Amino acid sequence: MPFLLTMSELSFERLRDWGLLLACNLIWSSQFVLVKIVQEQMGPVAATFFPMTLATLMLIPIVWREGKLHDRMPKRDVLEFILIGVFGQVVAQLFITWGVRFSLASNAALLMLALPVSTAVMAYFFLGERMSAIRWVSFALAIGGVIECSGVDWKELDLTSSKFFWGNLMIFLSVNGSAFYNAYSKKLLERYSPLRVLLYSYYAVFAFLLPITLYSEPGSFQDLPRFTVRIWIGLGLLAAFQYFLSMVLFLNVLTRLDATQAGLSNYLIPFFGLIIAAIVLGERLTAPMIFGGILVLGSTLLVTVWEERKRARAESTTASPAAGS
Repeated sequence: MPFLLTMSELSFERLRDWGLLLACNLIWSSQFVLVKIVQEQMGPVAATFFPMTLATLMLIPIVWREGKLHDRMPKRDVLEFILIGVFGQVVAQLFITWGVRFSLASNAALLMLALPVSTAVMAYFFLGERMSAIRWVSFALAIGGVIECSGVDWKELDLTSSKFFWGNLMIFLSVNGSAFYNAYSKKLLERYSPLRVLLYSYYAVFAFLLPITLYSEPGSFQDLPRFTVRIWIGLGLLAAFQYFLSMVLFLNVLTRLDATQAGLSNYLIPFFGLIIAAIVLGERLTAPMIFGGILVLGSTLLVTVWEERKRARAESTTASPAAGS
């Protein structure tokens, strides 16, 4: 009975984590629409800097309540927060905003498929995570499903043309920036809470992007009083949901799951993007798109819930003889 109770509790926890990952990716899938809205009155750098600054301001009073905001931090940790802030968040958010301007939509859709794979590679090198048989099956199902609903136009696809080289490179760097943040943050989550990891990495983002924004897009600060209500709503939604809520939820899940498991859920972004487009823009969902989405949902459920249950059973089986002896 104790084992059954433990397995039941584990299943509930993993289903909860799966639900949280669904929520995160649903939020992330709306980013392109919101960024497009705010760029009606500002450039790509400001469109990244302003909402991330607002998210930082939201985090400060919450972390303050933890009572650890003024704790002295080792220099090594300071460096690691700078690393995930600059090479993780800045590269991921800024380069995708720039890259889609200089590349084809199909190129971007295809390159974004590399995100979970890049996360798995970095998790192997930084965290020592390995690919199990279940993970290989889950990746195969997810890639098959996401190709069905990713919106890649294979006739339009052009990754070799020099015309799109810099745009493609920026998108690829953005993908690897996200993967780096996902994998390396897990090391810091062993010593810091998800809220603190997020806040301290955002400090690095603010310090890095402020001079760049002032130099490249100074007019954005002067235009602040002239932003329309629509722009402020877009900035508020980006700050509250994209850079605050979704990241806090994701980092919380990352404390319990491997980075490879959590990263696989990013294949849900194209599917949720299609659902948002269908609701907001009236675009049509086809049967292959729906089937692809079901495959991706199933693959994430397999790797987050079923794999953990199988691992718990294996650990219980090896622990039982030892307890008996």
